[in-house]
Amino acid sequence: MKKRLEHLLQSAIDTLKSQGEWIADVDATVMLERARDPRHGDYATNLAMTVAKAAKCNPRQLAEKIINALPAHPILLKTEIAGPGFINFFIDPKAQFSIVHQILDEGREYGLSDIGSGKRILVEYVSANPTGPLHVGHGRGAAYGSVVANLLSATGFNVHREYYVNDAGRQMDILAASVWLRYLEECGEVLAFPSNGYRGEYVRDIAQDLLKKACSDYLHPAKKVLGDLPLDEPEGGDKEIYIDAVVARAKQLLGTEGYRRVFDAGLNSILDDIRMDLAEFGVEYEEWFSERSLAESKAVERSLDKLRASGYLYEKEGAVWFASSQLGDEKDRVVVRENGQMTYFASDIAYHMDKLDRGFDQLINIWGADHHGYIPRVKAAIQALGGNPSRLDVLLVQFAVLYRGEEKVQMSTRSGEFVTLRQLRNEVGKDAARFFYAMRKSDQHMDFDLRLATSKTNENPVYYVQYAHARICSVFRQLDEKGFNRDMVQGMNHLERLTEPHETTLLTTLSRYPEVVESSAMQHAPHHLVHYLRELATELHAYYNAHQFLVEDAGLRDARLNLIAAVRQVLLNGLRLLDVSAPESM
Repeated sequence: MKKRLEHLLQSAIDTLKSQGEWIADVDATVMLERARDPRHGDYATNLAMTVAKAAKCNPRQLAEKIINALPAHPILLKTEIAGPGFINFFIDPKAQFSIVHQILDEGREYGLSDIGSGKRILVEYVSANPTGPLHVGHGRGAAYGSVVANLLSATGFNVHREYYVNDAGRQMDILAASVWLRYLEECGEVLAFPSNGYRGEYVRDIAQDLLKKACSDYLHPAKKVLGDLPLDEPEGGDKEIYIDAVVARAKQLLGTEGYRRVFDAGLNSILDDIRMDLAEFGVEYEEWFSERSLAESKAVERSLDKLRASGYLYEKEGAVWFASSQLGDEKDRVVVRENGQMTYFASDIAYHMDKLDRGFDQLINIWGADHHGYIPRVKAAIQALGGNPSRLDVLLVQFAVLYRGEEKVQMSTRSGEFVTLRQLRNEVGKDAARFFYAMRKSDQHMDFDLRLATSKTNENPVYYVQYAHARICSVFRQLDEKGFNRDMVQGMNHLERLTEPHETTLLTTLSRYPEVVESSAMQHAPHHLVHYLRELATELHAYYNAHQFLVEDAGLRDARLNLIAAVRQVLLNGLRLLDVSAPESM
């Protein structure tokens, strides 16, 4: 319906241009919105007001010209000018019935659009360090990112989903050292485990597997491992210095090849677990991009050389700095430390240069809200590399907070005291987890209510929406049980008999679905789709409770069956975008 009105408006503008009543170079972007008050029609536009100044015409007079130039169309009952120049459109109620035809004809295609025009978008999300299993906080980013990608695909964008694997750097070295120390313990060596090593049971599992495969290949006596290090981590000492010393000792004793094997044992085990975990959560990627590959291919060095050539690098206090403050960042950033090691940010610069070089029209990074301060420096790097920083959109996601009763569950990857995404999924199910994660605006705080997510009541939003779909399926099962025959064509011919308030409300809501999908995609706001599905489910349940569908009157019965079949299709389409199932019985 909205698309048809937009075409009518564009046709009116073209007519005015041909008549010399419209300045050719005046921007005439057609913007239609649902009217908030039914007394003001079904749709409204402020087009006349937005272009009146450039067109040197009174807004109300311009609105009148637009209305007079509108071609006649059966969906349009009347138009009126309101206020300073709004144009209100009133749709013929009979035209609403065409939405049932459209939905049942298009089926799974209903709601899809080509507004994206094939533009290439890279969506990078989750990208958690492979130092431990994914926890419930990562789950929210996973659900949000995958639904955003689904919505963009549904609206005509060419979407590339990517996970940036942080398989280099200090945290991965600490993981490798942690695996090696547990391996030595499994070999019978007695030594203290650093308090800021990775202490989860998954590290011991990796060490045990390493021992089975490598036997004693990486065994060194505790005395040799510790050397001049104290047996126990010094109290009150610098714990970071201590763990770094342990990492250095691991590299020294194991050698380059041995250390790489221990390193990869931890990396590959955890990364395989993350891949499987995300796949079971409905999250798949076109590419898992390795940070380590950037260093090995000299991409980091090339990106820094490019910044240096542009005059954005300088040396101070033995380190190399990026002059990001010249490009909107609050201060300059170190890219090479005094010891010659590249910083994480140096790798990020190279990664974003690689993204730009791959020719994507738009980059979307989905980060935890704690990375907010990181945005200006990355945009500064893109600008310094000669790119357009507006091509990067950073969407922030607040971590979900899980409660067991009144007790908040703490999550720390190093200590191992966290609730994994897999544990959450096993407890509440994939559907509830994804639906709940997508239910709120991504940058809003979220408390995850386990009790609600597992309840089979109308208070549980995912149950409520799925039950609406299952209820419709049950009606069609009853149709067969009662021996009725459904005649879809007869139902289409009797749609005008659907005049009950519940029916007209459903027809209006069904017609809004494509608009909701587009706005959810363009605003990167899956919660709009979730709210729509809850609204549609509410209207279906009210209709179900107020009226009989399998009435003796065949014409009315088939018309109502066609209507609820359309509702079922839209529920199915919307849930598919969320990657939530639509059960036929509950």
